[in-house]
Amino acid sequence: MRFVIVTGMSGAGKSTALKMLEDMRYFCVDNLPVELLEKFTALMLEARSEDVVNAAIGIDARSGVSPDELLAVLARMKESGFAFEVLFLDSQDEVLVKRYKESRRSHPLSTGGRVDEGIRLEREKLSHLRKHADYIIDTSHTLTRELRMELERIFLEDRKFGNMMVSVLSFGFKYGIPSDADLVFDVRFLPNPYYVDELRPLTGMDDSVFDYVMMNGDGMKFVQMLEDMLRFLLPRYAAEGKTSLVIAIGCTGGKHRSISVAREVYRRICEIGGFGYRLEHRDADRDRPGRGK
Repeated sequence: MRFVIVTGMSGAGKSTALKMLEDMRYFCVDNLPVELLEKFTALMLEARSEDVVNAAIGIDARSGVSPDELLAVLARMKESGFAFEVLFLDSQDEVLVKRYKESRRSHPLSTGGRVDEGIRLEREKLSHLRKHADYIIDTSHTLTRELRMELERIFLEDRKFGNMMVSVLSFGFKYGIPSDADLVFDVRFLPNPYYVDELRPLTGMDDSVFDYVMMNGDGMKFVQMLEDMLRFLLPRYAAEGKTSLVIAIGCTGGKHRSISVAREVYRRICEIGGFGYRLEHRDADRDRPGRGK
């Protein structure tokens, strides 16, 4: 039996993850009191059948248990030979605040309705559990379908997981550098399709624009050097415990050169494997048609 403990920050997607695991034929229980965890696992082993092969339990701040108590329970389970995995869902504080405001719900640890204070207390409370997690998924910029794909890779396909989501993001400098960017690359030195009448209304998602940008020598040469650097950096960022890395690639308007380069960078780094990958074009549809670069 594969047994998964799903935990993490409130608002980071634990309930969604449990529903996805349920779709994968995991028997799921949310917010089980920690005191019942050992009894539940024993019962699941006894009741194992064709219908109940794997199980997942959601544990979060609502349980009211101290981190030390939970870690002690997990230590006893491990000593008794019971195998389990810990999945920790995380997200940036500003993203969590936004999600709570949009849902109009109060944080389970908030005092006086202050969501940011609740997040701070919860992060402090769960810090030790996060360190003991087998998988950490940062959902700050992860779409629902992308989270499902990551969970399927881990819990269905049993692939190696590197605890880091790598986002390749194209953008336009005229609209500002993405605030969450970790690495920023300026590709405004490449030929600009904006000045070619038939290419101007298109974007880097169109092959004619992609070929114009990338097939000039400098485009592919730049991407090759960037790939070499990322192959060096990605495992080292992951080793330092980083769970989210945003690689931002910018041109003037975010429609032609940056999208073309981002497409090729994304294609190449996906071949590295070991991490989660996503591709996003922030400014592709701004001011269309004809006015952006």
